[in-house]
Amino acid sequence: MGQSLSDVVIHLIFSTKNREPIITDDIESELFRYICGRADQLKSSVIRINGMEDHIHILLHLSKEVTYSDLIADLKANSSRWIKSKGEKFQHFSWQSGYGAFSVSRSMVDRVIHYINNQKEHHKKYSFKEELLLMLKRAKIKYDEKYLWD
Repeated sequence: MGQSLSDVVIHLIFSTKNREPIITDDIESELFRYICGRADQLKSSVIRINGMEDHIHILLHLSKEVTYSDLIADLKANSSRWIKSKGEKFQHFSWQSGYGAFSVSRSMVDRVIHYINNQKEHHKKYSFKEELLLMLKRAKIKYDEKYLWD
């Protein structure tokens, strides 16, 4: 093939350290805009971003020029640095070290967008822990729960 082409859509999930409820309404939309801008700089476009006070969901189209692990490391490191600059309240902010990354077929993109859009409603019924365990089960990802939450 004379040209390299790709269409990789990924659903990313990561939480604040110790699931601290620090992503409050006063910072949420600005944080999401910052993350979208960082993804754009890495030639990956955010399709949808949303979350709760203790975690975020990002659906994005991954650039063929970056690995998803490098993209996630960049998004987490730079957004953490950025949010710490937003005042004393955020001085000790950090993301938990791990993440969830799930491939999404084009036929499921609208369904995942709907899911991400409805995070606030969804979490009236399910905790972050219940949500992540269900997603891991559906994706048939093996894990050791003793390392999942640290």
